[in-house]
Amino acid sequence: MTAETAAAVRSALGRVIDPEIRKPVTELDMIRDVSVDEAGLATVDLRLTIVGCPAADSIERDVRRAAASAPGVTDVRVEVGVMSPQERTALTDRLRGDRPKGVQFGPDSLTRVIAVTSGKGGVGKSSMTVNLALALQRLGMTVGIVDADVFGFSIPGLLGAADAKPTQVGEMIMPPTPQGIATISIGMFVEQGTAVSWRGPMLHRTIQQFLTDVYFGDLDVLLLDLPPGTGDVAISLGQLLPNAEVVVVTTPQAAAAEVAERSALVARQTGQSVLGVIENMAGLVQPDGSVLAVFGEGGGQATADRLGVPLLGSVPLSMALREGGDAGEPVVLATPDEPAAAAIRAIAADIAGRGRGLAGRKLGLSPR
Repeated sequence: MTAETAAAVRSALGRVIDPEIRKPVTELDMIRDVSVDEAGLATVDLRLTIVGCPAADSIERDVRRAAASAPGVTDVRVEVGVMSPQERTALTDRLRGDRPKGVQFGPDSLTRVIAVTSGKGGVGKSSMTVNLALALQRLGMTVGIVDADVFGFSIPGLLGAADAKPTQVGEMIMPPTPQGIATISIGMFVEQGTAVSWRGPMLHRTIQQFLTDVYFGDLDVLLLDLPPGTGDVAISLGQLLPNAEVVVVTTPQAAAAEVAERSALVARQTGQSVLGVIENMAGLVQPDGSVLAVFGEGGGQATADRLGVPLLGSVPLSMALREGGDAGEPVVLATPDEPAAAAIRAIAADIAGRGRGLAGRKLGLSPR
């Protein structure tokens, strides 16, 4: 009976998910041994990935609770240790799977990569990235974000995770998952209030490391929040992710729309495809129902027409969108009935419905 009870405990432990790697602890070989004595005391030998694992307390708690739920268990003892270097290496190799080292989102990847870009700052790229990620998540997708705006990083704060830090496991970096979104940003590596001032080679190396060394797991969609302009980061991403799709964000103002268009032209020069245009700050709804066009009208549609792509949607100027960003409570979660939230959800549904093309992807077929 003790062997049967131990098997039941192992089965129950299969429901415990490592919050950083997002896989069962049994699948990660974090459970070295399970035994149950005649009195029903279950002893679980738990091996954490690293010393000082930030999720240690929650993992131990979940392991204890799962083991106690198994039939025949009267008490639980959890012995906590740490994986050996060899065990960590085996774990990272298993997580990497068949992918060559350093390749995570190549042309054969099933993850859809979407870069959110614009030729200028202040148009709301970061807010759109965060809220689109959460809206896509609500459609049942697994989503990640790379904050590629190294100088003007803001994604952690917008997600309410300004203090979040990644975890290093061997050669892999495990990203935090605020709101369930696997997220990486240079803001997670520097002290708050610190300015980043790097030249091109350092920018390229940072973006490359985000895309190769960070373990995102099995994502349906990876969103990248690009910096304004058409400089080093845009060029690096064109080289590293030639299969990426691009969403251009602009305001309705004609001058802003013309500048935003340039980011799409650079993306096309590197082989990326332009998915469409989002017009942000499209108008401020007044108490009487009228709309005040603070930043003008028509810039988004004009940009889409010149690029020959669809206007994915117009997001009205919104106090709730701004306040939610400042508070780390994105509008699609905090005030889902607000007009801006509804517009972003509609854009996310449009993007999800368009799917990803097969250009550049291997189909696993061979001629006969």
